[in-house]
Amino acid sequence: MASFRLPQFRHALVSWAPVLKILAVLWLVLASFMVLPWLVLMLEQDPDAWAFGWSILIVMSSVVLGLVLTQRVPIELKPRHMFVLTTLSWVSICGFASLPLILGAPQLSFTDAVFESVSAITTTGSTILVGIERLSDGLKLWRGMMQWLGGIGIIVMAIAILPFLKVGGMRLFQTESSDWSDKVMPRTGGIAKATMTVYGGLTLAAMISYWLGGMLPLDAVVHGMTSLATGGFANSDASFGAYADKPLLLWLGSLFMLSGALPFVLYIRSVRGSPTALWCDQQVRGLLWLLLMVIALLTGYLIAQGRSAFDALTQVTFNVVSVVTTTGYASDDYTLWGPLAVTAFFYLTFVGGCSGSTSGGMKIFRFQVAIVMLFNQLRFLVHTNGVFAQRYNGSVLTDEVVRGVVAFSFFFFLTVAGLALGLAMLGLDFVTALSGAATAVANVGPGLGDIIGPAGNFATLPDAAKWLLCAGMLMGRLEILTVLVLLTPMFWRK
Repeated sequence: MASFRLPQFRHALVSWAPVLKILAVLWLVLASFMVLPWLVLMLEQDPDAWAFGWSILIVMSSVVLGLVLTQRVPIELKPRHMFVLTTLSWVSICGFASLPLILGAPQLSFTDAVFESVSAITTTGSTILVGIERLSDGLKLWRGMMQWLGGIGIIVMAIAILPFLKVGGMRLFQTESSDWSDKVMPRTGGIAKATMTVYGGLTLAAMISYWLGGMLPLDAVVHGMTSLATGGFANSDASFGAYADKPLLLWLGSLFMLSGALPFVLYIRSVRGSPTALWCDQQVRGLLWLLLMVIALLTGYLIAQGRSAFDALTQVTFNVVSVVTTTGYASDDYTLWGPLAVTAFFYLTFVGGCSGSTSGGMKIFRFQVAIVMLFNQLRFLVHTNGVFAQRYNGSVLTDEVVRGVVAFSFFFFLTVAGLALGLAMLGLDFVTALSGAATAVANVGPGLGDIIGPAGNFATLPDAAKWLLCAGMLMGRLEILTVLVLLTPMFWRK
């Protein structure tokens, strides 16, 4: 039996060695990021330092094992390798990132620790922690760093992986001077490097702005990372509400959340000689118009209830931007604003920011493409013999993009429906089950209701519900089809 299994093991190792080797490198990056909170805790002589020390040792042992097993194997990634690599990298990194939460002061259960790390890495922002203010500085920093890593990870994945599935929006970034849709893959290395530079620069700007605006230094660092990552983790149970008495910080937060929700390739274009690239992009304009209309509507709604104009505008702007960009900060319990606000925020949960950003959700371009398809169908009903070109962002929509949008949209809502049904079977009420499923798949963070609303958290949910939500968060972050393709028999056929 052993002699039969050994050749099989060797064949599998050779076939998937490139995936394991790259996973080991990614684990090495994760371990290197753990060093900073470990050093902070060592300087403070905090007992949590040993938790990070053991975590680094465990991750590095896995790195060494992976590199030893694949030391003589060249990296030759095939398309199917990339799908497996994408899914395994996020799953494994979430697992390793949970170690300090298990070994450290919170001493979370395995389920709770994985839920917190999955929520962080996927930049969802749902939390099971209570008493965040009492966590060590190292753990607060680690929560922010996990979201920051997840934010840059999704951008790089969108650039390098999603074009294979033809479900992302990277093929739609086109201008008169540069057709990035055809050049994304050959220039992946350069684009990824430039993206990381922009991401880091905006994060640093956010940190400095928050600090100058009155935040404590550690809060400024963590909020700077989680704002650009559109993640939503904060250093207080009250989320951003801990600074609700400082309107300037709320406006700065709105600005940086929006910055993280815009296409990073367009930032690169703006820097490289096309300063109007952001405004000329149809999905950016669509996102801004949507925000303006919703903010105006809800601001008037709150003013009619007796709030001052400036306070209403500030709170509405911050919370609407937070939900639409899937950041998940809360500066106020908007479920108490009235039925119109609750309904609006539920709808906004699905929207998301722009493709190629750190935002989750369905992405604004898919709604715009759907509108283009709708009007084209209406014209066809009137002129049955007519031929109408479907155009978006100045270019003709190809059949593959249309198919990708339709397929993703269908499976997105199917995933939300299935997840909500599973949560309801575990005893969760309708509002909690449906909003929990939606907020997980859209990577928004808070749901609706008394349990998981902006004033609550996910701590009291049963463990089975937390695992279902973890699956939903990962599927949503990986654009669903990236995971579903692994479940098809044809993917595994030679």
